[in-house]
Amino acid sequence: MTLLQALAYFLREALVSLGRSFRVSMLAVGTIAVSLFLGGLFFLVADHLSRWLARAQEDAKVVVYLEPGQAIDSLPELTTAAAAPWVRKTLPIGADEARRRFLEVYPSLRELVEKDAQALPESLELTIDASQAPADGFDPWLAKLRGIAGVSLVDDDRDWLRQLGAVAALVRGLGLVLGGVLLGAGIFTIASVIRLTAYLYQQEIAIQRLVGATEFYIRGPFYFEGLLQGLFGGLLAAGGLAIGFAVVRERARESLLTTLLAGDQLPWGWLLVLVAVGGAAGLVGAILSLQREALPHSPLEETPVELEGPQGA
Repeated sequence: MTLLQALAYFLREALVSLGRSFRVSMLAVGTIAVSLFLGGLFFLVADHLSRWLARAQEDAKVVVYLEPGQAIDSLPELTTAAAAPWVRKTLPIGADEARRRFLEVYPSLRELVEKDAQALPESLELTIDASQAPADGFDPWLAKLRGIAGVSLVDDDRDWLRQLGAVAALVRGLGLVLGGVLLGAGIFTIASVIRLTAYLYQQEIAIQRLVGATEFYIRGPFYFEGLLQGLFGGLLAAGGLAIGFAVVRERARESLLTTLLAGDQLPWGWLLVLVAVGGAAGLVGAILSLQREALPHSPLEETPVELEGPQGA
């Protein structure tokens, strides 16, 4: 029998076994699918957060809010400080432009800014080049901005970007722990299913051993069965993530949360890795379940042969 013929035999027997123990096999497939889906969801969110953070850090801003009634032209010290070498772009924001931006983001709060003309004072928006900002000089520069007379608040994007980066790391860590625990449960479930299937076929296995079948020939169908269970679980998880991503992406512009979750393209190569992890988990479960002592042996191997001496000896 050639290798291709053996693999075709393994696949055929594995499919037959999956059909016979469909409910139990679906339990193993479902466990793998849930574990990979949850782990993949956490990693997908963390990956999109990291990408969004990388873009936001390249375009980080420092916004200097003036006190009501103050104008940027009346603060020469602010103009001088804004000419720092790490400031890539300076954009004055008048009261009218600030009101327009506020209403664009929060249209339901129109009454708050229409009743008070001084609710949104002038501000100066400074786009920062992070590569040019020295670690020992940037914070003193911010302190200098805050100390200028007529400045009410200095908002540094890096503060909340650091907090969001910590959230992304936490999400990635939770995905790793939760996915690992559930994946271990899936491997254990597949191992239990494969071992149960091996006991159901113990007579056939004993006969195969009796006629001299190799270990590769005996164990191959079980290995393929575990591999298929893992692959099916990985496919279900990848399909669920792809469908969920498509649904969320349709609403990506409705809120900041949906933009963070589905603002970029879905990494299809990463989904293929997810399927491969499922297949590997199923194969590992099958290998762990088929230790030498877990498979039945032929009667000749289990029954010792006693040699009798000549009669009358």
